[in-house]
Amino acid sequence: MVTVNEIEVKGILTKTKIPAADYVINPYVGCPHKCIYCYAEFMKRFTNHHEPWGDFIDVKQCSRKINIERLKNATVNFSSVTDAYNPFEKKFKKTRELLEQFAGSEVKIEILTKSDLVIRDIDLFKKIPHIRIGISMNTLDDAIRKITEPRASSIKKRLDALKTLHEQKIKTWVFLSPIFPGITDFKAIIHACKPYTGAFYFENLNLRGAYRARVMKYIADYHAGLLPLYKEIYQRGDIGYWEEMEKEIHAFCKKNKLNYGSYFYHEKIRKK
Repeated sequence: MVTVNEIEVKGILTKTKIPAADYVINPYVGCPHKCIYCYAEFMKRFTNHHEPWGDFIDVKQCSRKINIERLKNATVNFSSVTDAYNPFEKKFKKTRELLEQFAGSEVKIEILTKSDLVIRDIDLFKKIPHIRIGISMNTLDDAIRKITEPRASSIKKRLDALKTLHEQKIKTWVFLSPIFPGITDFKAIIHACKPYTGAFYFENLNLRGAYRARVMKYIADYHAGLLPLYKEIYQRGDIGYWEEMEKEIHAFCKKNKLNYGSYFYHEKIRKK
């Protein structure tokens, strides 16, 4: 059961320090996908909610229009701490309503989602000259997805959405995130997605805050053989695994002539 509220906000556009974007738009507060590793869980402390993260969503209402002119040559990301195409977008259409303001503009729009609902707005995407749609996934095994991302779209639906976007001439990319050590097969995901995109970006699993214990319990319960590796990485701070994987990813992408980027070691990331 997800608690739903509508809230008034003064503005919808926020400057950001995340790589490859100048601004972010989060049409919602909270995300009902309820991913066990959700990095955005820290946002709960800025709300008045007592429900667990993933069990509430605030729908933002903003009467103030976006000043498109001042965003010329800027990159705007949908979204950083929610999924702009979460299941409640089907009813409230806040993401579509906001995207309509960018029709015909020169603003660069980046969307990242785990939802096949994104294909609903293909007609609108075709009116935005500089738009790219990213599909996020870290496994091709839907049994794993059902536990780690219980309310997000199935892997098949995401792959079908990626294919549809590609066929409709919408620029796409795939975000392999978060990469679970010993579980995520990045090569298999690339092979499955390569017919529909040539751009891949990678992010390693970072464990901080409340979700650390939750993820470690998942590993103990479902992948007990990997527990020593996870303890080495997340309790002893050994980054050797990630250093080797990043080298392997880069070599594979170069060999296959893919457009790629990696966002490992969050504490070291600097905007380029």
